[in-house]
Amino acid sequence: MSSRLVVETREIDPVEDLLAFADPARPLAWLRRGDGIVAVGDVVVDTVRVPAGAAPLRSAAIADAWRELAQDAEIDDELGLPGSGLVAFGALTFDEDSAADSVLIVPSLVIGRHSGRTWITRIRLSSSPAGAAEGAATHEYGPHWAGTVGPGAQSPQGYQDSVRQALGRIAGGELSKVVLARDLTGSIPAGSDLRRLVRALSTGYPDTWAFAVDGLIGASPETLVTVQQRTVTARVLAGTIGRGADADADTAASAHLASSTKDLDEHQYAVQSVLASLRPHTRALAASEQPFLLKLPNLFHLATDVEGELADGGSSLDLVGALHPTAAVAGTPTTAAIAAIRELEPFDRGRYAGPVGWVDAAGNGEWAIALRCAQFTPGDDRIDVTAYAGAGIVAGSDPESELLETRVKFRPLVDALA
Repeated sequence: MSSRLVVETREIDPVEDLLAFADPARPLAWLRRGDGIVAVGDVVVDTVRVPAGAAPLRSAAIADAWRELAQDAEIDDELGLPGSGLVAFGALTFDEDSAADSVLIVPSLVIGRHSGRTWITRIRLSSSPAGAAEGAATHEYGPHWAGTVGPGAQSPQGYQDSVRQALGRIAGGELSKVVLARDLTGSIPAGSDLRRLVRALSTGYPDTWAFAVDGLIGASPETLVTVQQRTVTARVLAGTIGRGADADADTAASAHLASSTKDLDEHQYAVQSVLASLRPHTRALAASEQPFLLKLPNLFHLATDVEGELADGGSSLDLVGALHPTAAVAGTPTTAAIAAIRELEPFDRGRYAGPVGWVDAAGNGEWAIALRCAQFTPGDDRIDVTAYAGAGIVAGSDPESELLETRVKFRPLVDALA
């Protein structure tokens, strides 16, 4: 960096639709129940981009690069709210060996809202004139569009075959759990306003984190980790069942999930994985003894909340590096599960099931696992789309049932694309 960052946050009049300020072609957004942060326009001060092979540990390289960038920044923030001051949007790859890039993006203008207060943050290099990033303008939403997606590199039959192979490895004692994903690929028209997808996911699934970072767009129900004023919280989701068609079927589905030994075992693997990863970095770490049922519009999850206090001089990015990949998206033991995923999935996950979120100068941040998402890549005459969904495979898993679980998980994105 030739010069340090200069950051100014000021409160502004309430804004109803944060997404209206985002770039239609390259939105940068992090939203939940209408609150969150959105980059204005497409001007970016800096991007930390770590490609495959550039560092032994990409998450550590990202955390170190952010520390270096943030420590010299001159920050004038009168609000001190989550997402105010200097922030970067981030999307990291699932696998350190992925061909995709892990990125941190620092926009020159951010509009945010939290607990009824709205602000604008201007970020510039100290060598740039103070008025360089003054204007915050809305963009009219483009016309409605529809996309088409179909089976990708992993066909439904191929997925079931992979599940059977995984079950063989589990029976042989190679691993206890592995999460296997499949993909859908397709396209949407060139010039499509991608904010429409973010808005559809955000309004349709208000309890999830709706995100758009570097072409990765989705709505994740699973918090990886949140750090605010040194308080660390995480929510573990593992164990899933589709919602019923009516109230009676809904009750039966939730009761089945709550008493399913297979799902409770899968959930416990995930909880223990998170606790083990957080312990070295936290004090007074605690998790609820029994999971609760998280109800989403299309399915139920078993969920456990974890809370502690940050013990060292770490940041949310350091915790992201310690936690990822959790048993909820990789398996147990981690090394064996990652090896199995590389062999049994015929594609590179990219940033699917990787960490996505934001970090501020003090190390606070909100990070989710990039689920219920798709990667959008502009082409010459269309925008290519690859969507992903996975299921946790443990002893007793049924290949057809796991395939059906991925269909349920694809639904939010497939519906929004249509």
